Amino acid sequence: MASTRAAIRYAKAILDLANSKGRANVVNQDMQTIATTVGGNAELNSFIQNPTINVEVKESVLLEVFATANGVTKGLFHLLFENKRFEILEGIAQQYSLLFDEESGVEVAHVTTAIPMDAALEATVLAKIATLSNKKITIKSIVDPAILGGFILRIGDQQYNASVANRLQVLKRELSN
Repeated sequence: MASTRAAIRYAKAILDLANSKGRANVVNQDMQTIATTVGGNAELNSFIQNPTINVEVKESVLLEVFATANGVTKGLFHLLFENKRFEILEGIAQQYSLLFDEESGVEVAHVTTAIPMDAALEATVLAKIATLSNKKITIKSIVDPAILGGFILRIGDQQYNASVANRLQVLKRELSN
Protein backbone atom coordinates (compact mmCIF):
# COMPACT_ATOMS: atom_id res chain seq x y z
CA MET A 1 0.00 0.00 0.00
CA ALA A 2 1.46 3.31 -1.09
CA SER A 3 0.17 5.31 1.87
CA THR A 4 1.86 2.92 4.30
CA ARG A 5 5.15 3.29 2.48
CA ALA A 6 4.72 7.05 2.50
CA ALA A 7 3.92 6.98 6.24
CA ILE A 8 7.11 4.99 6.89
CA ARG A 9 9.18 7.47 4.86
CA TYR A 10 7.71 10.45 6.73
CA ALA A 11 8.19 8.67 10.07
CA LYS A 12 11.85 7.91 9.30
CA ALA A 13 12.47 11.52 8.29
CA ILE A 14 10.80 12.88 11.43
CA LEU A 15 12.74 10.41 13.60
CA ASP A 16 16.03 11.49 11.99
CA LEU A 17 15.16 15.15 12.54
CA ALA A 18 14.06 14.52 16.14
CA ASN A 19 17.27 12.55 16.85
CA SER A 20 19.41 15.34 15.43
CA LYS A 21 17.68 17.81 17.75
CA GLY A 22 17.76 15.43 20.72
CA ARG A 23 13.95 15.44 20.95
CA ALA A 24 13.11 11.89 19.78
CA ASN A 25 11.57 10.86 23.10
CA VAL A 26 9.34 13.96 23.33
CA VAL A 27 8.26 13.57 19.71
CA ASN A 28 7.48 9.90 20.41
CA GLN A 29 5.12 10.97 23.18
CA ASP A 30 3.48 13.41 20.73
CA MET A 31 3.13 10.65 18.13
CA GLN A 32 1.55 8.28 20.64
CA THR A 33 -0.92 11.01 21.59
CA ILE A 34 -1.69 11.71 17.93
CA ALA A 35 -2.21 8.01 17.10
CA THR A 36 -4.47 7.53 20.11
CA THR A 37 -6.45 10.72 19.53
CA VAL A 38 -6.95 10.33 15.78
CA GLY A 39 -7.61 6.59 16.05
CA GLY A 40 -10.03 6.99 18.95
CA ASN A 41 -11.98 9.99 17.69
CA ALA A 42 -14.08 9.15 14.63
CA GLU A 43 -15.04 12.80 14.09
CA LEU A 44 -11.42 14.00 14.01
CA ASN A 45 -10.41 11.07 11.82
CA SER A 46 -13.15 11.75 9.27
CA PHE A 47 -12.23 15.46 9.34
CA ILE A 48 -8.61 14.61 8.49
CA GLN A 49 -9.61 12.09 5.81
CA ASN A 50 -12.15 14.41 4.13
CA PRO A 51 -10.65 15.61 0.80
CA THR A 52 -13.11 18.50 0.48
CA ILE A 53 -11.79 20.30 3.56
CA ASN A 54 -9.08 22.85 2.80
CA VAL A 55 -5.56 21.86 3.94
CA GLU A 56 -5.08 25.24 5.65
CA VAL A 57 -8.10 24.49 7.83
CA LYS A 58 -6.78 21.02 8.62
CA GLU A 59 -3.39 22.40 9.64
CA SER A 60 -4.90 25.09 11.87
CA VAL A 61 -7.23 22.58 13.55
CA LEU A 62 -4.39 20.13 14.19
CA LEU A 63 -2.20 22.90 15.58
CA GLU A 64 -5.06 23.82 17.91
CA VAL A 65 -5.90 20.25 18.95
CA PHE A 66 -2.23 19.39 19.55
CA ALA A 67 -1.18 22.81 20.85
CA THR A 68 1.25 21.34 23.41
CA ALA A 69 3.12 19.34 20.75
CA ASN A 70 6.85 19.76 20.20
CA GLY A 71 8.12 22.01 17.41
CA VAL A 72 9.26 18.99 15.38
CA THR A 73 5.72 17.59 15.52
CA LYS A 74 4.25 20.95 14.50
CA GLY A 75 6.77 20.99 11.66
CA LEU A 76 5.30 17.67 10.52
CA PHE A 77 1.86 19.29 10.37
CA HIS A 78 3.28 22.04 8.15
CA LEU A 79 5.03 19.49 5.93
CA LEU A 80 1.77 17.56 5.54
CA PHE A 81 0.07 20.88 4.71
CA GLU A 82 2.63 21.62 1.97
CA ASN A 83 2.34 18.13 0.49
CA LYS A 84 -1.43 17.79 1.04
CA ARG A 85 -0.96 14.44 2.84
CA PHE A 86 -2.91 14.85 6.09
CA GLU A 87 -4.74 11.56 5.49
CA ILE A 88 -1.62 9.57 6.48
CA LEU A 89 -1.06 11.38 9.80
CA GLU A 90 -2.23 8.47 11.97
CA GLY A 91 -0.06 6.03 10.00
CA ILE A 92 2.97 8.31 10.40
CA ALA A 93 2.39 8.50 14.14
CA GLN A 94 2.12 4.72 14.45
CA GLN A 95 5.19 4.10 12.29
CA TYR A 96 7.21 6.67 14.22
CA SER A 97 6.48 4.89 17.51
CA LEU A 98 7.45 1.53 15.99
CA LEU A 99 10.71 2.93 14.59
CA PHE A 100 11.47 4.70 17.87
CA ASP A 101 10.93 1.50 19.87
CA GLU A 102 13.08 -0.48 17.43
CA GLU A 103 15.87 2.09 17.67
CA SER A 104 15.62 2.11 21.47
CA GLY A 105 15.77 -1.70 21.70
CA VAL A 106 12.22 -1.95 23.02
CA GLU A 107 9.87 -4.64 21.80
CA VAL A 108 6.12 -4.79 22.36
CA ALA A 109 4.67 -8.02 23.69
CA HIS A 110 0.97 -8.45 22.95
CA VAL A 111 -0.62 -10.56 25.67
CA THR A 112 -4.16 -11.79 25.09
CA THR A 113 -6.04 -13.10 28.12
CA ALA A 114 -9.64 -14.09 28.81
CA ILE A 115 -9.81 -11.73 31.79
CA PRO A 116 -7.63 -8.78 32.81
CA MET A 117 -4.18 -9.96 33.97
CA ASP A 118 -3.52 -10.35 37.68
CA ALA A 119 -0.07 -10.31 39.30
CA ALA A 120 0.39 -14.10 39.11
CA LEU A 121 -0.42 -14.31 35.41
CA GLU A 122 1.75 -11.28 34.67
CA ALA A 123 4.69 -12.99 36.45
CA THR A 124 4.13 -16.12 34.32
CA VAL A 125 4.02 -14.05 31.14
CA LEU A 126 7.17 -12.12 32.08
CA ALA A 127 8.98 -15.43 32.76
CA LYS A 128 7.99 -16.68 29.30
CA ILE A 129 9.04 -13.38 27.72
CA ALA A 130 12.51 -13.74 29.28
CA THR A 131 12.97 -17.04 27.37
CA LEU A 132 11.84 -15.53 24.04
CA SER A 133 13.58 -12.15 23.96
CA ASN A 134 16.53 -10.41 25.57
CA LYS A 135 15.28 -6.92 24.70
CA LYS A 136 13.39 -4.50 26.89
CA ILE A 137 9.75 -5.46 26.68
CA THR A 138 6.60 -3.36 26.89
CA ILE A 139 3.47 -5.38 27.57
CA LYS A 140 0.27 -4.52 25.75
CA SER A 141 -2.66 -6.35 27.30
CA ILE A 142 -5.65 -7.47 25.23
CA VAL A 143 -8.74 -9.08 26.75
CA ASP A 144 -10.52 -11.70 24.60
CA PRO A 145 -12.99 -14.00 26.40
CA ALA A 146 -12.97 -16.38 23.39
CA ILE A 147 -9.66 -17.92 24.51
CA LEU A 148 -11.45 -19.21 27.67
CA GLY A 149 -8.35 -19.06 29.87
CA GLY A 150 -4.56 -18.96 29.85
CA PHE A 151 -2.84 -16.49 27.54
CA ILE A 152 -1.49 -15.91 24.05
CA LEU A 153 1.84 -14.11 23.88
CA ARG A 154 3.03 -12.49 20.66
CA ILE A 155 6.42 -10.79 20.35
CA GLY A 156 7.32 -9.68 16.86
CA ASP A 157 6.77 -12.71 14.62
CA GLN A 158 6.89 -15.25 17.47
CA GLN A 159 3.76 -16.52 19.18
CA TYR A 160 3.32 -18.69 22.26
CA ASN A 161 -0.23 -19.98 22.67
CA ALA A 162 -1.02 -21.20 26.20
CA SER A 163 -4.76 -20.67 25.92
CA VAL A 164 -7.43 -23.16 27.00
CA ALA A 165 -9.11 -22.78 23.61
CA ASN A 166 -5.87 -23.86 21.89
CA ARG A 167 -5.44 -26.86 24.19
CA LEU A 168 -9.02 -27.93 23.48
CA GLN A 169 -8.39 -27.56 19.74
CA VAL A 170 -5.24 -29.74 20.00
CA LEU A 171 -7.14 -32.35 22.01
CA LYS A 172 -9.95 -32.36 19.44
CA ARG A 173 -7.46 -32.91 16.59
CA GLU A 174 -5.77 -35.77 18.48
CA LEU A 175 -9.07 -37.50 19.22
CA SER A 176 -10.30 -37.16 15.64
CA ASN A 177 -7.15 -38.85 14.22
